Amino acid sequence: QQIQFADDMQEFTKFPTKMGRRSLSRSISQSSTDSYSSAASYTDSSDDEVSPREKQQTNSKGSSNFCVKNIKQAEFGRREIEIAEQDMSALISLRKRAQGEKPLAGAKIVGCTHITAQTAVLIETLCALGAQCRWSACNIYSTQNEVAAALAEAGVAVFAWKGESEDDFWWCIDRCVNVDGWQANMILDDGGDLTHWVYKKYPNVFKKIRGIVEESVTGVHRLYQLSKAGKLCVPAMNVNDSVTKQKFDNLYCCRESILDGLKRTTDVMFGGKQVVVCGYGEVGKGCCAALKALGAIVYVTEIDPICALQACMDGFRVVKLSEVIRQVDVVITCTGNKNVVTREHLDRMKNSCIVCNMGHSNTEIDVTSLRTPELTWERVRSQVDHVIWPDGKRVVLLAEGRLLNLSCSTVPTFVLSITATTQALALIELYNAPEGRYKQDVYLLPKKMDEYVASLHLPSFDAHLTELTDDQAKYLGLNKNGPFKPNYY
Repeated sequence: QQIQFADDMQEFTKFPTKMGRRSLSRSISQSSTDSYSSAASYTDSSDDEVSPREKQQTNSKGSSNFCVKNIKQAEFGRREIEIAEQDMSALISLRKRAQGEKPLAGAKIVGCTHITAQTAVLIETLCALGAQCRWSACNIYSTQNEVAAALAEAGVAVFAWKGESEDDFWWCIDRCVNVDGWQANMILDDGGDLTHWVYKKYPNVFKKIRGIVEESVTGVHRLYQLSKAGKLCVPAMNVNDSVTKQKFDNLYCCRESILDGLKRTTDVMFGGKQVVVCGYGEVGKGCCAALKALGAIVYVTEIDPICALQACMDGFRVVKLSEVIRQVDVVITCTGNKNVVTREHLDRMKNSCIVCNMGHSNTEIDVTSLRTPELTWERVRSQVDHVIWPDGKRVVLLAEGRLLNLSCSTVPTFVLSITATTQALALIELYNAPEGRYKQDVYLLPKKMDEYVASLHLPSFDAHLTELTDDQAKYLGLNKNGPFKPNYY
């Protein structure tokens, strides 16, 4: 017996088509104009192509000490910041606890980080603790324009917009540092570009800096290079290798945001796809866990036998990139190194292979080698390029090889609260440290501080810590109040 659809069809046509269409179009127009979510920032199609550097903009107080895409978006940016504050309770708690004593009074902090709603909560916390701040972006694609506008409206000297050119990028950093009547005494950096700029261009300013706080593996590597060469004349705090950064931001943040960035840009389905993840540090571990959970077949490349053994024990095949490059559907770099994916690898990839980077710098994929006359570049979406070979093969390159999650999607607010709180405490520690406590070297965050940051976030889960008895503490050789981990952990 055949199934009859006639009655159903009649019922369907009874609905007034015009009204249905009208209400649908109204809901679409409302969502596209009223909602300035993070995703709206990522898909932002600008209505004018005038560079922010050429615009004359002032905030409601008459100040023009900033350079953003559009100051009129400030109200929407403020909503974004308020939403982020809901999931950054530890930072708000720190703000309330320390606001009375102003531990950063007199601090003049120049910062270069991703400018997102979460970073804005950190910047405004630093201001509430007494600091003056000037800020630029560490990535040309990760700025949320409406958030930058909200900061500018609140009086922060912010110089950043989404889609800066390389020249714009360095110009923004310079505008933060080179100011008449204002000299930075603290640096908060993500990637080391700001530190590098001040060191090279303004050595007199660099010598007067009281402390540098750096949160990326790339920036920390550059600091250690300076220290080894005897050229680091400032104490620096390595936040990247703190437990609260490695075990949380690098691992859990990437575990959740890798899929978000890939799906928003490519709509890819991961079940059964072959993916190679280059690097099995904390970022690589997070990416692999997420991909495996969705049914992808995951390969790992590694240089470190310890990380390679961990990957094997977690159920991943450890291979050389050249062994699988012809068959994989997605290539993800997470190493912090350079030229991990070379032109030779790119030439051997299969048609429609997706290539992206989860490390801080855009050095891991040799994008420069693709800018040659025989290859055609085709922009198909915001942050999505098809690079087409003469035979018609195309490789899907995301964010031009820059950091995928912050360039193409958003990242979980809660886990960024952990890193931001760590950064704030590191700044307070370095700024208030008595003469001689920190020499001209790179330091790890004290474990006591790591544990304090973790404890601030436990109330969100209604978690209750067990307290050691005196006898137990004596048996373990620990203070009842910590630190519970040795410095090398």
